[in-house]
Amino acid sequence: MSLDQQLQGTSHYFSARDGLRLHARCYEAPASRRRPVLCLAGLTRNSRDFHDLAVALSTGPAARTVWALDSRGRGLSEHDKNWRNYAIPVETQDAIDLAIVAGLHRASIVGTSRGGLIAMVLAAAQPSFIGAVVLNDIGPVIERDGLARIAGYVGRMPLPGSWKDAADLVAGMSQRQFPAVPPERWEEVARAWFNEKNGRPAPGYDPAIGRSIPVTAAPIPALWPQFMALSGVPMLAVRGANSDILSEATHLEMQRRHPDCASLVVAGQGHAPLLKDAPTIVAIARFLSTVDAGEEVSGRTFNAA
Repeated sequence: MSLDQQLQGTSHYFSARDGLRLHARCYEAPASRRRPVLCLAGLTRNSRDFHDLAVALSTGPAARTVWALDSRGRGLSEHDKNWRNYAIPVETQDAIDLAIVAGLHRASIVGTSRGGLIAMVLAAAQPSFIGAVVLNDIGPVIERDGLARIAGYVGRMPLPGSWKDAADLVAGMSQRQFPAVPPERWEEVARAWFNEKNGRPAPGYDPAIGRSIPVTAAPIPALWPQFMALSGVPMLAVRGANSDILSEATHLEMQRRHPDCASLVVAGQGHAPLLKDAPTIVAIARFLSTVDAGEEVSGRTFNAA
């Protein structure tokens, strides 16, 4: 049985408006009237990244329905024959298509890295789409060193021959930025990164995605106008303490500019926090419950206390 078969939640396949077959996972809380959550993953990542968070949010007395999308070319979604469609505007439309299929309205978005950039574009394109947002280690200023690091491995990672090899590979790539993650967790992370075929690791994303990363000598434009499109909804700005994508200065500036922004720094993790540890999951749940209650979050620091 593959990891996808073992995971709680229900797999759903739907067609994007250009006909591509996309996959999403739903963790349903049928009796809940709380605001649903839509999770959007990073550049090469997929819905499995959000499993622990989704289980926690969709169970218990404060349960809410959670959807997690595999953007095109990731996870169990179909690969696009045109690599140029691995672009934020197209992937934003994929998220809108899922929201229509799932009947989501004013959902809370949890966007990791690229998923957070998609949230910014969503807010600009359809202001009524988002009810609250969690930006996981992404902001309007993207650090060049971090982007260069990511560009160096996307589409170039070797395919491990076993799950132990996959765990060793992921740990070797990540341990420097993630010293707080226990060694035994890396196979679990590897099983989220890679698909599974015949009991062995299989590619978790289309390598052609690597062709879509713009790494040039020119400065990376700041995205403050796009970020401010989210100014009408409560925000939780999450930063990995060791992140090389979201600097501490940008994280602080986000809180200063946004009128209703709370913060969370995840100790011992880098880009992007895995959303698997209990303190981080509790903090996100507390933020969402605070928003449900209609309370302002401006200036607040969320933690597990």
